[in-house]
Amino acid sequence: MSNHNHHYILENRTREALTPANLRRLILKHLEYTLGKDNFSITRHDIYLALAYSIRDLLVERWRDTQQSYYDQEAKRVYYLSMEFMMGRSLGNSLINLGLVEEWQEVLKELNLDLECVEELEWEPGLGNGGLGRLAACFLDSLATLSIPAYGYGIRYEFGSFFQKIIDGSQVELPDNWLRYDNPWEFGRKEHLHPIKFYGTVSTRHDENGNEYTCWENTEDVMAMAYDIPIPGYGNDVVNTMRLWTAKATRDFDLHFFIEGKYLEAVEKKMLTENISKVLYPPDQVLEGRELRLKQEYFLASATVQDILYRFKKKHKDLKLLPEKVAIQLNDTHPTLAIPELMRILLCHERLDWDTAWDITVRTFAYTNHTVLPEALEKWPVWLLGKILPNHLAIIYQINEKFLAEVKELFPGDLQRVKRMSLVEESQDRKVRMAHLAIVGSHAVNGVSQLHTEILKQKVFRDFFEMYPEKFSNKTNGITPRRWLKKANPSLSSLITEYLGDGWITDLGELARLRPLIKDPDFVNRWRESKRENKERLARYILAKTDLRVSVDSLFDCQIKRFHEYKRQILNVLHIITLYNRIKDNPDKEILPRTFIFSGKAAPSYHIAKLTITLINAVAEKINSDSAVRDLIKVVFLPNYTVTLAERIIPAADLSEQISTAGTEASGTGNMKFALNGALTIGTLDGANIEIIEEIGEENFFLFGLKSEEVAALKARGYNPREIYNGIPELKQTLDMITQGVFSPETPDIFHPLINSLLNQGDLYLVLADYESYVRCQEEVERIYQDPDEWARRSILSTAGMGKFSSDRSIAEYAQDTWDVKPVTVERSNRKYRNHLPVPCPAKKTETGQPGGNIIPSIVENLEQT
Repeated sequence: MSNHNHHYILENRTREALTPANLRRLILKHLEYTLGKDNFSITRHDIYLALAYSIRDLLVERWRDTQQSYYDQEAKRVYYLSMEFMMGRSLGNSLINLGLVEEWQEVLKELNLDLECVEELEWEPGLGNGGLGRLAACFLDSLATLSIPAYGYGIRYEFGSFFQKIIDGSQVELPDNWLRYDNPWEFGRKEHLHPIKFYGTVSTRHDENGNEYTCWENTEDVMAMAYDIPIPGYGNDVVNTMRLWTAKATRDFDLHFFIEGKYLEAVEKKMLTENISKVLYPPDQVLEGRELRLKQEYFLASATVQDILYRFKKKHKDLKLLPEKVAIQLNDTHPTLAIPELMRILLCHERLDWDTAWDITVRTFAYTNHTVLPEALEKWPVWLLGKILPNHLAIIYQINEKFLAEVKELFPGDLQRVKRMSLVEESQDRKVRMAHLAIVGSHAVNGVSQLHTEILKQKVFRDFFEMYPEKFSNKTNGITPRRWLKKANPSLSSLITEYLGDGWITDLGELARLRPLIKDPDFVNRWRESKRENKERLARYILAKTDLRVSVDSLFDCQIKRFHEYKRQILNVLHIITLYNRIKDNPDKEILPRTFIFSGKAAPSYHIAKLTITLINAVAEKINSDSAVRDLIKVVFLPNYTVTLAERIIPAADLSEQISTAGTEASGTGNMKFALNGALTIGTLDGANIEIIEEIGEENFFLFGLKSEEVAALKARGYNPREIYNGIPELKQTLDMITQGVFSPETPDIFHPLINSLLNQGDLYLVLADYESYVRCQEEVERIYQDPDEWARRSILSTAGMGKFSSDRSIAEYAQDTWDVKPVTVERSNRKYRNHLPVPCPAKKTETGQPGGNIIPSIVENLEQT
């Protein structure tokens, strides 16, 4: 009768059809007919899948109506291109945005099941590994919540980044096979296939009017196939789309090889072709990895641009209207090849003249920069681009030629400026500067915090800012309060809603009304109780995962983020060892009990970052097993950092470590998530920390370390880390212990590269320069935490000041300043079958008289057996 592509349509306007009884029928229909299960074969995972399909059914009609409204109103649409989307689990987030949490809790309760337990069965999509992807996910949530016509475009990585295991204290990367059991939230769109070309040759031809155009031929082609995932807005009827591309061979077999019986040769091309969408960020230290990564970036860019033009042409024939109907946002430099790709199509296929095509392109694209680190600003070798994308290299050369002519006209005789601004770096190994291409090919360029944007304008892209000041603006990052407070922290969000109402969920500025409540003893006590409840929950999780018992009375000191030297996890470790030494040297000294919690992944080829993880686990093993410490310090590393794990840790955190070197972190969003959940922050004047301080008050922030201008001045004077090492006895003792193998007696030399980077290779991120200030600031943390009332007061004020940092505010600024798009009112359809519920199949009555086939009475019994 039914399969999972048939959707039971429920009334969305009113809630009368969404009764627990009807929802129960919906989930049972999926168990029996979509999954084909009975009471003898049902598994826990089947329960999750049936629930996911049921919720997806409730999204589908909204989704159709949303997309049709966009067409009917000829709305301008935003296309957000990102190599990463760190989405997190969909089930709980969808229930919150649909407003159906309580209804489904009741349904599952009738089946003796717990919603939270069912949520744990969802495997998190492996589509991202850091802040870039999590920001993209928050933005998709806000775009839908603000009713802005938008699409997220990315790659459907089969194995994602990697699954991190800790073996003998070190990170080991395993495949993240997140699609092993399928993804119930996606819809394969086999009808949406686009050819993607690689290699080949470029020739010049003339059309019937004698106009010259280029022809890209003899290419190796790949097909991009679409998978769509619905993205619901909160409390409205909007459901936007995230479209992910997967690589498919153009033909499954080479017939010639197959006829000759050479089966392996026949399928080899298919296998190599489909590698493009296998993993996120293939290792680029080898040529094959670099080639694959470049192919991935073009694969995303080309498929997306073709798809956008296909959709545009459904309603419009005049391509000059493209910037009025389309806004393409590049999330960092990875999708920048979309610029020459659009030019290629406009020039070679649509036969527009150069000036018209370039005007359309620039007015369509906008670029967000996410880094000031030189090594993170992508550059592709000219020879590699020419080999894989010869047509695009020719177009880039032409863009550069016209651009540099403009530079020379505006700045005559300034040859050094011309050299600095060229899209091509004229080094021994000539490279195309992708950030330069993104700036030149976009009408708007933004940084993601006030400090970051100023560094872009005054240092990194100063020449471009002087030439195009009108292009540059700041759009400080934000986070979605739906996931990061309402979903992640039910106890705190319920408390806030009880006192303020639920308006804060879509207007985070409402949290400012918490400030007077610092004088309400009952509210303050319940605030503390909420934090303790979250700490108890995390402590149980730590015990289950690591067999380590931690005290909820200790201060939970958390640093969870991608491992990189500039994020300075090593500084945190040096402080831990310093505290350890103080306890050992003075056993009778009273010291604040602390639990240090780390989580995060290091890039597989980033040796120093991986070594830092190994050091953390070595220090943890030493300290956690030392009876002399008396449980005053516990060190925990929770492996395989994900959105779901962050949702466990962040609500329980007392202290948030945001300790990057000033001037290196573009923004950061972890700082916002922790502060929103009532954690106090210890940090530097870096990224969005500066704006957080402005909002919550410096007195509620533990500030330490050099400012960005002081960092630059110290480096200019000549920074000597050994002077600091020799001048601070506690620091010298700490570093010497690492060097001498105190934490690694079986492999005493293992951490020498770490120490060498600090003492003999310039301490690039000034860890030692900030050590003394950091340790002193941690002593202030200890003093304040011992005054529970004062800590709670600061915690409440921290949350109360987070209104600015909603991704809704970020998106509203993009919509007004960059994209010029307006919200769309979704017109609900009046299909005849709207109010029709799925007809239940004939079924025996249960003992309670409830129709449920033969599944309901046996669910719990069979789950216990499995």
